[in-house]
Amino acid sequence: MELFDNAMLGLSVALSWNNLLYCFLGVLIGTFLGVIPGIGVLASISLLFPLTFHMEPTAALIMLAGIWYGTTYGGSTASVLLNVPGTPTNAVTCLDGYPMTKQGRGGVALLMTTVASLFGGTFGILLLMMFSPVIASYAITFGAPEYFSLMLLGLVAASSISDGSFMKGLMMVALGILVGSVGTDIYTGTPRFVFGLLELGDGVSLIALAMGVFGVAEVIASIGRVNTRELDKKSVSFAAMKPTKDDMSRSWMPMVRGSGIGSFFGTLPGTGPSLAAFVSYAVEKRVSKRPEKFGNGAIEGVAGPESANSAADQTSFIPTLSLGIPGSPTMALMLGALMIHGIAPGPQLMTEQPSLFWGLVMSFWIGNILLVILNVPLIGVWVKVLTVPYHYLYPSVLMFIAIGTYSVNSSIIDIMMVAGFGLVGYFLAVLRYPLAPLILGFVLGPLVEQHFRRAMLISDGSLMTFVERPVSLTILVLTLLIALWGVWSGMKAKRLVRSLENKDDKTAENA
Repeated sequence: MELFDNAMLGLSVALSWNNLLYCFLGVLIGTFLGVIPGIGVLASISLLFPLTFHMEPTAALIMLAGIWYGTTYGGSTASVLLNVPGTPTNAVTCLDGYPMTKQGRGGVALLMTTVASLFGGTFGILLLMMFSPVIASYAITFGAPEYFSLMLLGLVAASSISDGSFMKGLMMVALGILVGSVGTDIYTGTPRFVFGLLELGDGVSLIALAMGVFGVAEVIASIGRVNTRELDKKSVSFAAMKPTKDDMSRSWMPMVRGSGIGSFFGTLPGTGPSLAAFVSYAVEKRVSKRPEKFGNGAIEGVAGPESANSAADQTSFIPTLSLGIPGSPTMALMLGALMIHGIAPGPQLMTEQPSLFWGLVMSFWIGNILLVILNVPLIGVWVKVLTVPYHYLYPSVLMFIAIGTYSVNSSIIDIMMVAGFGLVGYFLAVLRYPLAPLILGFVLGPLVEQHFRRAMLISDGSLMTFVERPVSLTILVLTLLIALWGVWSGMKAKRLVRSLENKDDKTAENA
């Protein structure tokens, strides 16, 4: 009964005209930016992040969340029609979605991605509604040592599971923590790493960092990388969208399995929808009676991953909203939006801000329904967007980045920081350093420091407080295991690369 009352409270908040408008704008903009290859969800959210300064907290989160799962819907369009993933999450959809387009069944593939996304999103929202309050009720008893251990777990998990080596991921987390420590010490009032610049007294702007690393850097990296291809418009007409009974019968179980896989990976720090989609594809290929069809237009290879990434999009809010621990850089930006408005993330959020929490959760239902309504009729519009030359598109993106950044503080320094972080982000990407852990380190770093120092004050400086408390000790042991696994898997990958190189050398010598 309590769940029903909370749902009704959230529905009344989500259906207000103001929040309904921002939900619509979020999913519309997310779909539009998701269709465009090379921009991605982080760049999309970064573009709109400055607007949250001038909005109510609930409306801001509803819009950002709409962009988050809207890009997943939109990204599948470019994957199916162009064989170019609109977002990394949709990369696996290319494997069977594009072959279906070449067979004249692109409309069927697009419709099934929409249906699968709605199915996975619905599954994920139900889990979010049921489990978040339970987790939060236990987390209320957590103290500073438990929060420190949890956040450390999130940082280490992001380092070990992100693209690239574990050490590179850890270095990027450390860099994010270092950038996050710039500013005035909250306990002593002492300036740190400001180099005499008054503008850095309040710290580095999250907007400048996010828009630089994921906006400007993506634009630079995408120059000359993405080419527009010819599209068969007949394959995406309304008449061509109707799936056969065989298509539907082969899609239901992959959607069920994909939703379960996506829900599991969505709740884990550092994993998210991309890994969920690839695992779902691998599972479907393994259980299929016709594995040879995969890669040649198998409908299961579209339905499973799309339901997995949508379920992961929704369940990734479980640790973010119930524990205040972002499992991905995108969720870190969500927490940043809360903190900008003076709202402390964590288990108290549900009790102190019930209308915000349940309003956001219920807006997911509305957003997913709006996405279905938007995606099917507007497929022709998205096709036209894909034909826009990139040398017209990306200067417009840079212009919006500059305007958005300047609108927050009217500061030229922020514009310069965006440009600087953009160059840094591009060169780090060229050197194959993962950029996602940088944002996690930046957002979580000050919180890790705060809870560590608070634990030290309570325990009179004794580090044993972290191992004397059972929950904290369990989390720290799990963190150590994840770190060891990351080091071991990195060493294993290097040995594999060396063995392949040695085989190539021997083959060349024999030749």
